[in-house]
Amino acid sequence: MPLRIQVSPQDLVASRFAISPLIETMHAHWTLDGRNDPGVHRRWVERWRGPYLDLVGRHPALRALAAVSGNKGDANVDFIAPPPAGMSVPFETELASMRRTPVAQAHAEITRVVAGLPPLPGELRDVLFSPRVVQVLADAYEALWREIISVGWPRFHTILERDVIQRAGRLAAYGWAAALDDLSDQVRWRPDGHIEVRLHTRHGLHVLGGKGLLFLPTAFSRSVGAYLEESWPNALVYPARGTGAGVGVPDGDLALLIGRTRARILTELAVPATTTHLAALLGQSLGTTGGHLAALRRTGLVAGTRTGRSVLYARTPLGDALVGRSLA
Repeated sequence: MPLRIQVSPQDLVASRFAISPLIETMHAHWTLDGRNDPGVHRRWVERWRGPYLDLVGRHPALRALAAVSGNKGDANVDFIAPPPAGMSVPFETELASMRRTPVAQAHAEITRVVAGLPPLPGELRDVLFSPRVVQVLADAYEALWREIISVGWPRFHTILERDVIQRAGRLAAYGWAAALDDLSDQVRWRPDGHIEVRLHTRHGLHVLGGKGLLFLPTAFSRSVGAYLEESWPNALVYPARGTGAGVGVPDGDLALLIGRTRARILTELAVPATTTHLAALLGQSLGTTGGHLAALRRTGLVAGTRTGRSVLYARTPLGDALVGRSLA
């Protein structure tokens, strides 16, 4: 029996998309720690695995964080990564919110989670049940963000932002069914005003009550997660489209025909993107990226649609066919 989230007209108005650097730090932590299959991030993990292990040596609380998060079912604490209050909340603001967690609340969540896990080593229990647990765990995440995650954040943020822009545009133009159509095979919009979500541990009916739903894309997780606690915004975490769009960029005929950079742009445009997005993904200047886009537009491989102040580029059917033939 799937979870059904009842959505009223007031909830539709109040719902929005957002990006959470802190939640992405948590998901990246699971990947670096080996809890998640790295998938398209394998090369990134190989690059940062050594520095991560050095960081664990200086911040052993990262091992405690890994023990009480990233588990199946409800065996996860929530206070370490609260949903963001808006679209572009800085990491530091989210971390400050985590630091404000009362120690009694943290210990209560940890006690619930630890009760369902195999016995933890004594040194991890010492961290998790110390009077300073909130600050120690926050310090560990701050170091992980500063030394590793923030280095690649421009690319990760671009992946998340272009997913949000595309979905928000589809929502405005075509409604909820179109916006949620390919969110995940775990999620489905029902015409009777329900969002149906298939999760391992949550079932039954949840009523939003006019608060709306916060949709949070993630680049590091391939499954859907839900925050439905009374004290927080209702939120649904889902895998962002296009996370691996540039992985496996063709080196053969397509690159020979139009050049590696333009071939890379076409593969990235499996998900529509702005010039700014593409420049961040490719590590190029806006001018250089704009020049390549102009050439691709003149040859009929991409087309642009204005959305507010930006132009969102997408492959044309010809561009789709060219990339599909190259990757076949």
